[in-house]
Amino acid sequence: MFSYNYLIIGSGLFGSIFAYKARQAGKKVLVIDKRSHLGGNIYCENIEGIQVHKYGAHIFHTNNKTVWDFVNSFVSFNRYTNSPIAYYKGKLYNLPFNMNTFYALWGITDPVKAQEKIQRQREEAEITNPKNLEEQAISLVGKDLYEILIKEYTEKQWGRKCIDLPAFIIKRLPVRFTFDNNYFNALYQGIPIGGYNTLTGKLLEGIETKTETDFFNKRSYWESVAENIVYTGKIDEFYNYCFGRLEYRSLRFENELLNCENYQGNAVINYTDATVPYTRIIEHKHFEFGNQSKTVISKEYAMELTSDAGADPFYPINDEKNTALYNKYHELARQEENVIFGGRLADYKYYDMDQVIEKALSFSIK
Repeated sequence: MFSYNYLIIGSGLFGSIFAYKARQAGKKVLVIDKRSHLGGNIYCENIEGIQVHKYGAHIFHTNNKTVWDFVNSFVSFNRYTNSPIAYYKGKLYNLPFNMNTFYALWGITDPVKAQEKIQRQREEAEITNPKNLEEQAISLVGKDLYEILIKEYTEKQWGRKCIDLPAFIIKRLPVRFTFDNNYFNALYQGIPIGGYNTLTGKLLEGIETKTETDFFNKRSYWESVAENIVYTGKIDEFYNYCFGRLEYRSLRFENELLNCENYQGNAVINYTDATVPYTRIIEHKHFEFGNQSKTVISKEYAMELTSDAGADPFYPINDEKNTALYNKYHELARQEENVIFGGRLADYKYYDMDQVIEKALSFSIK
């Protein structure tokens, strides 16, 4: 006899939503997480009344009304609109690329002239079949935008030269010929009022949970307690890296509590030149229009994930080598009868939050 219908490994969005659905269906559920808290990467830490996004900025956005209605049935969202700024060698540029960007870059205010400028640079490059990320980016937006706002930032983020990165990483680059700084072209956008812990707390309400509990430390025991397992961790780790390790980029965060009300005037500023070692600074209070007397900033440093110790996997490196390796693990996963794989690590795919929710909602409860 099993103690639970479902053992869910990982309490991030996928695990929390699956747990909620299973409980709603009358199933007995246990959620375990190796971290000291619930919520996965959307967990927020309260510092001086400021909800600090502990694992990097998470800004909810979606065009899917079903997903939007689902999350709003648990929490209310504020009107935060993501309007990041890029800093390059002392100058500021709006993101995504729009007329404000082109004015700062070229002094152009006419959308037609901006279009002509970009088109001329694309034609001058004479790139018809992009062989790498550099060629792909230039073929999309021209040389100026590439060199100032893409090249060095991308090389910091991926730890590789743009000429050594595959072209498919940048399939498209959003370019607007309007003065619109809204980064996401989505119908719905915002931050949960009170932080993301309010959302995961509601999803996991009434469900048994255990933190600081690593499935792999007592794998045989945990496999014996439930009829079904929902696994949201690294798929290669589940199979003991039998085909080799999948590669990830990771992030390191340096947090500072500052004795001032406002440090940079914006939630997100990207540092796109190589002379600055971090990729961006997040000022968390601006996600919720905070008026606290202090502020908290986080500097993000991109890094390679070289082992399981001391860093978390964030970005799958979906090149040909890793995709082929993942497909081997995926074939093993397809043969499992009582194990469900879901989420960014189990699917070896970068997801936005709404995509994770949509996928979790699509699963049927046995």
